[in-house]
Amino acid sequence: MRSLPVVALIVLAHLAPVAQLRAQGAPPPAAEAEIVTAPVEVDGVTLFRLRGVSSLPAHERARLIAERLTAVAADPTVAADSIHAVDTDGMTRILAGDRPIQAVVDADASLEQVGRAELAAAHLARIRQAVVDYRAARTPAALRAMAVSILVATLLLAALIAGLFWFWRWLDRFLTRRLHARIQSVEIKSFEVMRAEQIWAALQRALLTIRTVIVLALGLVYVGYVLGRIPSTRGLARGLAGFALGPVRVIGQGILDNIPSITFLVVLYFVVQLALRLIRLFFDSVRTGTVRLTNFDADWAAPTYKIVRIAIVAFALVVAYPYIPGSQTDAFKGVSLFIGIVFSLGSSSAISNIIAGYMMTYRRALKVGDRVKIGDAFGDVIDLRLQVTHLRSVKNEEIIIPNAQILAGDVINYSSLARQDGLILHTQVGIGYETPWRQVEAMLLDAADRTPELSKEPSPFVLEKALGDFAVTYELNAYSSNVQAMARLYAELHRNILDVFNEYGVQIMTPAYEGDTAEPKIVARKDWYAAPAVTPSPAALEDARRSPHAASTG
Repeated sequence: MRSLPVVALIVLAHLAPVAQLRAQGAPPPAAEAEIVTAPVEVDGVTLFRLRGVSSLPAHERARLIAERLTAVAADPTVAADSIHAVDTDGMTRILAGDRPIQAVVDADASLEQVGRAELAAAHLARIRQAVVDYRAARTPAALRAMAVSILVATLLLAALIAGLFWFWRWLDRFLTRRLHARIQSVEIKSFEVMRAEQIWAALQRALLTIRTVIVLALGLVYVGYVLGRIPSTRGLARGLAGFALGPVRVIGQGILDNIPSITFLVVLYFVVQLALRLIRLFFDSVRTGTVRLTNFDADWAAPTYKIVRIAIVAFALVVAYPYIPGSQTDAFKGVSLFIGIVFSLGSSSAISNIIAGYMMTYRRALKVGDRVKIGDAFGDVIDLRLQVTHLRSVKNEEIIIPNAQILAGDVINYSSLARQDGLILHTQVGIGYETPWRQVEAMLLDAADRTPELSKEPSPFVLEKALGDFAVTYELNAYSSNVQAMARLYAELHRNILDVFNEYGVQIMTPAYEGDTAEPKIVARKDWYAAPAVTPSPAALEDARRSPHAASTG
């Protein structure tokens, strides 16, 4: 071991000219950059690096030398001073007695740019020192010290974790007591940009993330320390640190390299957030009526805000794309292309429904609360979404209809015009020719007058729709502003029609009948104004007698 300083001086003397040439800018040989080397490690300590050949790669050669060296170090009968170097057959062999450890050839020396004898001397010194260190780390005293240090580290870790949990519980109580009420007060005074519950939940998630990172860091430090204290796992300790810190180092270096781009993205994010918040406040004011725009319906505020928001976000993405780290790489472009293809193939129907939803909104075809008939579906509109419309049927059934289907078909809206003039409820009856039409009209109007919730103004009216084979078809029309009560009003109107016709002994011929008496089905003049029909004034009767129709019917 006394020869170690001498060997070091010899190696430095041979390496000095090479270092001088490199300092002067002389490039290394081209082959040197292409040679693959592997480290020889014992107990996680790298002794030196070796090259290989095609039949014995560098990593395989390094593994074999490490195994031989470990076997020699584990054999107490082999003294460290007995390890020596022997020149033979154009190489220098390092032996432990007669047990081979390593062979140093001229190619190894040319790689290090020193002589073979000097390189063998340096390797011999490192091998002897590795044997001494290997045995010293496994003495009873060293093993006891290792066990004590691991026990102390375990107790310290347990104490730190217990202290951290106590501190986090105290911090949770402190924040709940001091900040929770203030966060609520901020929420009440704001425009509800973010609710108090969301702010509090975000704060708790941030604290949980910090707590998890601290606990994981302590666990990583503990495992690394324990593995580093055990001689046979020191290499794992170094690998563990590299495994944990490698991604952090890469991320940190990437952040440093992209600071200008990241700064631009952060500024752009806050600008877009501010713009979206101002636009949202504007359209909220339009929706509530605080701000009025000419020829702009308040119901258009919410969908228009969504369109403007999508446009702003899309523009921001276009502006931000060149500044996104990695956006110019082939992998990023490939993922973007894949997402675009999947979106275009799988969203055609969804996009058509969304477009139909916006077109329906701006056409004012439907509103929440309207009673409509879409195809065979009949009910009240309870929700208008971008892709579908929800109806509640009169039987309390939910009907979901795609917006594209609504836009392509016919929609009957019973409520849109009924808000001003009312909806006309109409029903038909067939009455025989023997019953005066004036009497039928009067009875139908009486039935409408008996029905509550039918409007008196505009007044109901009757139309003679058809002169059928056996009966005259009369249609009663009455106004109502209560569109949701259509079914009930029809039922009440039909009951009153049956009652009135039964009271006056008039038979309803609907739908038809077979067979008839021999007498003609006509109405005598004296029965033209049978009750409840109102008899006109004498002047009106005189005009009726003088009319050609009256003279012809005698």
